[in-house]
Amino acid sequence: MSEYTVGTRGLVFNEPLIFDRSVPGRVAYSLPQSDVPEEKAERLIPRKFLRKEIPGFPEVSEMDVVRHFTRLSQWNYGIDLGMYPLGSCTMKYNPRVNEDAARLPGFARAHPFQPEELSQGALQLMHELAAYLAEIAGMDAASLQPAAGAHGELTGMLLIRAYHVSKGNPRKKVLVPDSAHGTNPASSAICGYQVIPVKTGPRGSVEPQVVADVMDADVAAIMVTNPNTLGLFEENIVEVCQVVHAKGGQVYCDGANMNPMVGIAKMGAMGIDVLQYNLHKTFSTPHGGGGPGSGPVALKAHLAPFMPVPVVVKRGARYALDYGRPHSIGKVRAFYGNFGMMVRAYAYIRTLGPDGLRRMAQTAVINANYLMNQLKGVYDLPYDRACKHECVFSDALQAKKDVHTLDIAKRLMDYGFHPPTIYFPLIVKGALMIEPTESESKETLDQFIAALRRIAAEAEEHPDLLHEAPVKPRVSRLNEVKAAREPNLRWQPRPAPPPGGGAG
Repeated sequence: MSEYTVGTRGLVFNEPLIFDRSVPGRVAYSLPQSDVPEEKAERLIPRKFLRKEIPGFPEVSEMDVVRHFTRLSQWNYGIDLGMYPLGSCTMKYNPRVNEDAARLPGFARAHPFQPEELSQGALQLMHELAAYLAEIAGMDAASLQPAAGAHGELTGMLLIRAYHVSKGNPRKKVLVPDSAHGTNPASSAICGYQVIPVKTGPRGSVEPQVVADVMDADVAAIMVTNPNTLGLFEENIVEVCQVVHAKGGQVYCDGANMNPMVGIAKMGAMGIDVLQYNLHKTFSTPHGGGGPGSGPVALKAHLAPFMPVPVVVKRGARYALDYGRPHSIGKVRAFYGNFGMMVRAYAYIRTLGPDGLRRMAQTAVINANYLMNQLKGVYDLPYDRACKHECVFSDALQAKKDVHTLDIAKRLMDYGFHPPTIYFPLIVKGALMIEPTESESKETLDQFIAALRRIAAEAEEHPDLLHEAPVKPRVSRLNEVKAAREPNLRWQPRPAPPPGGGAG
């Protein structure tokens, strides 16, 4: 294992809450003498909206603020510090050039109410990005409005519902395989559909006959995730699409895992009718922590009349916002979506080009399969097939020593790695879902593999060591039940000392 990731020396300071740093009368600013007449707040703001005081508001200096938040930042772990093998929610490195593009003043300062004639550059970017996404998916059009992946799912299912309504029957049911993302059933239910679970076959894929057994004229669609949450390509997807289409249903594909598919396979050619991307995951900007996302939907021509408005169109040499779509499902997002994320994805696509995007996807697949094969036998591999972007192990081998997935994940922190997704997908007991992504080098993968191998050896020889992990981070293992059931999320002022003070 490299010395890079096992070093534990350094200065990490304790830091109180900013409120506990407060000193009465201390401020972090100084303002010049006002050169305009002073007005009382009561003359400008209705009295009922004015506060007499802000009790407990911290009074701190600029240096207090800077040191406070800098020290807090040292407690964090992120993709800029090391590998983030999360699985499911792709966490790859985001090239800084994409950030630079999103911060260009013409983009960053554009106001959503700017008239079209002053927004031609932004509209051109959106028009071209939609065309790229449609081309990559093998679809006919794309809407950029959805704000994130699950929002894209909802938009896609609304399109499908509108399509069936136009045929005179919205239908009643949606099929969702147990290897799909957990948000898929919720998206179907919000659209008024009854969710019918579909059990995954022994090879980790949806089987056409299983779908045929539950497919009827009341089924509006099937929502598949491809590659699915086992990291496996749905090898029967063409046959599954044929079964669903034969009964008049639609096929929705959750495209959150598109980073191993871009430039290699077109979902539209397989029979998919609508697919959502997670721009932030597949193309640029790591996901997680509640940051902004973007979940465009790519769709076949028969669903285009129902696209959210407005649609960016090109008329001659000019770009415009088209609201004249009588069958549209309406707006699904304020203004036109999360534009900054679109700029990042556009920059990523234009930077890499077709060959670069294909190489990105190939690298994601190679990295995941290298990691899977290096750890096969060390950890239980329930579905022993070539994977796509991620691989899913279980704790079956280590459980014999009473070491479980949570212990393994916690111990990884002692070796300097963020834990992967654990206990998901639910169809694998004690799951360890690992996605190395295309960002990581072979050297980093080897360090991660060495850490997991060492942890497996520790599970055999010193299982208690894993039960106590992590021991090296600033915060050791939490009582997760207590943290979940008795969260302490609000600061309260300390009670005033008794008259005459106290020894404390």
